[in-house]
Amino acid sequence: MKWRFADRISKQMEQIKKGFNDVFPLKMLQVFDERELEYLLCGISEIDVKDWKKNSISTNGYTNESPPVVWFWKAVENFDNEMKARLLQFVTGTSRVPMNGFAELQGSNGPQKFCIKKLGEPTSLPRSHTCFNRIDLPPYKSYHELKEKLRLAIENCEGFEGVD
Repeated sequence: MKWRFADRISKQMEQIKKGFNDVFPLKMLQVFDERELEYLLCGISEIDVKDWKKNSISTNGYTNESPPVVWFWKAVENFDNEMKARLLQFVTGTSRVPMNGFAELQGSNGPQKFCIKKLGEPTSLPRSHTCFNRIDLPPYKSYHELKEKLRLAIENCEGFEGVD
């Protein structure tokens, strides 16, 4: 058992440890416990919708008061944390919040706020653009319609299907 899980890959693990130590010197990391280290490397797993909303913009004819935007945030607030994380993954490419919150969300060209853009027909599903942290949200006619289309898009997205 020891050979299967440790000895046979010991050379590879030593190289991984060496490479990790080149980027994050062990002396600097020894002050952190495992939870703090996970937080620094992976970000926040619990999603604060107020922070998310505060660090978001609405464009292309949408404002924060536009019914589809209001419904979007209502749907997000009603999602459990797993579904919020899946939505975040769908739109940004990561299911974790940056260490200092949504204000530090990054796009392909540096800092990039979460963006809700009015685009598409009411019969279409929302689309995402992970490089720009943007969701194209069609002008749905009701909260129920938006919630169902959003859930359908999130639950049926694999890899880069439906994502630019």
